[in-house]
Amino acid sequence: MSVLTNLPGALGARLIHLHVALRTRLAELRGDRGDSPVPTAVIIFGLVAVAMAVTAAALGAANDWMTNIPKHTNPTAP
Repeated sequence: MSVLTNLPGALGARLIHLHVALRTRLAELRGDRGDSPVPTAVIIFGLVAVAMAVTAAALGAANDWMTNIPKHTNPTAP
């Protein structure tokens, strides 16, 4: 058989394969596109605010604890 006699069948099979692959890929792109970045940014902002509040509370507690330490006095001084 000649290459030219098999060409229409082979070309048709390639076109069908290309068509199916393209439709499959387009269907995937129309699917789940993920979450919007806005809720993620809001969650991160909230976590940063909570972390800053916890750090400020810990710093305040540490400063209060340090100021309540009694000063050293020399017991032998008159």
